[in-house]
Amino acid sequence: MNDVHVSSLADVASNHASKKQPGTAVLGTGLEARGVHAWFGKKHVLEDISLDFFPGTVTALIGPSGCGKSTFIRILNRMHEFIPTAALAGEVLLEGKDIYESGTDVTKIRLRIGMVFQKPNPFPSMTIKENVLSGLRLAQLKVSGEDELLESCLRRAGLWEEVKDRLGEYGGALSGGQQQRLCIARSLAVNPQVLLMDEPCSALDPGSTLRIEETIRELSSTMTIVIVTHNMQQAARVSDYTGFFLSDGGPGRLIESAPTSQIFSNPKEKRTEDYVTGRFG
Repeated sequence: MNDVHVSSLADVASNHASKKQPGTAVLGTGLEARGVHAWFGKKHVLEDISLDFFPGTVTALIGPSGCGKSTFIRILNRMHEFIPTAALAGEVLLEGKDIYESGTDVTKIRLRIGMVFQKPNPFPSMTIKENVLSGLRLAQLKVSGEDELLESCLRRAGLWEEVKDRLGEYGGALSGGQQQRLCIARSLAVNPQVLLMDEPCSALDPGSTLRIEETIRELSSTMTIVIVTHNMQQAARVSDYTGFFLSDGGPGRLIESAPTSQIFSNPKEKRTEDYVTGRFG
């Protein structure tokens, strides 16, 4: 059964890879983690993580619960430092510049590196329209043609047709899957280079999950996307590259990273093979 499971995931990943078209947008040099370590107090939770995220691609981060995937993705846009006792070593480079360098404007970093969380979090007291444009307001960015931007973001998030006649309704009135796509639209309004997604489909039904995956595929030609997922089929369907994290009782480590089709068909590490075949985790 495991052989069939691995074969089918490898086929899915290979099929996705064959359909991938290179991005045509003018992109930067992407996002790079260099020797990243993380602590909560004295607890060492991530050890020496180096990983490149290429423009115009989707990278999936997989591994058992508690191996540091969510901590790592939060480090990538400086959310780790919100947590009391959190500490960090190493570098995170965006277009070759360390986002943790002294004097860096954190607000500007988070505009360029957007985040979508596991649980949809639209602002409940704001309308659908206000939610999408809220990032611009918070960052005090002025744009011409707000209505055009609103429609563009909702279309790119795959939500426009469902809400175009309901823009004045509260965001909380939408279904869970629609709320998650609204949060994606909100992230897109500030035109990020990178979009981080921490298990964005874990609270959603299969239909909403597939719609979010379509959105990820459509967005990936114009930005760098990093997604944490526990769903191996999802990783195979949407990602171009996969990084496998494991803690083994100590700090989380990156065991292997490679094109997704390789991770699911011919991983170099036996621990990777055991995880993707369902032998543990």
